Amino acid sequence: MSQILNYLREDFLKYASSEKSKILARFFKTAPGEYGEGDKFLGIIVPDIRRVAKKYYEKLELDMVQCLISSGFHEERLLGLIILILKYKKSTDKYKKNIFNFYLKNIKYINNWDLVDITAPHIVGNFLADKDKNVLYSLAKSKNLWARRIAILSTFFDIRQEKFDEALKISDVLLNDKEDLIHKAVGWMLREIGKRDKKKLEKFLQPRYKNMPRVMLRYAIEHFPYEERKKYLLGSIPCKD
Repeated sequence: MSQILNYLREDFLKYASSEKSKILARFFKTAPGEYGEGDKFLGIIVPDIRRVAKKYYEKLELDMVQCLISSGFHEERLLGLIILILKYKKSTDKYKKNIFNFYLKNIKYINNWDLVDITAPHIVGNFLADKDKNVLYSLAKSKNLWARRIAILSTFFDIRQEKFDEALKISDVLLNDKEDLIHKAVGWMLREIGKRDKKKLEKFLQPRYKNMPRVMLRYAIEHFPYEERKKYLLGSIPCKD
């Protein structure tokens, strides 16, 4: 097991850059008091992470993936999570359940927005597509910021299948969340609904938009015509029956 991980890490570190690590640390807000406080970076970009993931994912069991996902380096956690997605896509239904449960047990390591956004729709959203979704509501009510983001981003899978009800219900749960990263995530998912069914989004917004966080509303109505966006932001959209 350790030998395979040693080979993987040797390959992986070939792509590391101290210059890029400083840029990524600033980008992902790692200063004291910021959402990514204390995270460490190797300076490896996503295309290179995906390249290594594709090379090794078939050789790694979940206990080896665990070593990556629990790493102190952001890119190693992302590498482990991308490997998990690749393994999930190639798995039987029984093994997909194992991966889903493994993912949920490791939420404490899925601790930045990119780690959530890349994985949640492909694993949690996909697995729950034809199942009870109570776990999403538990996640949406969690004290963990990233668990709440996983809850709403997981609905992206359904949204892409033109199924919007769960996303709207989770959005309602998160409507008064205090975190800007949740406001943006909910607004993003609402915008994706609006791209597919504008009337459905409008029906959701009209009784709520005046009390929504401003960022959430701006994201949600981003593709509306200018004059319509202006009315929403000024609070002058009349309620419809």
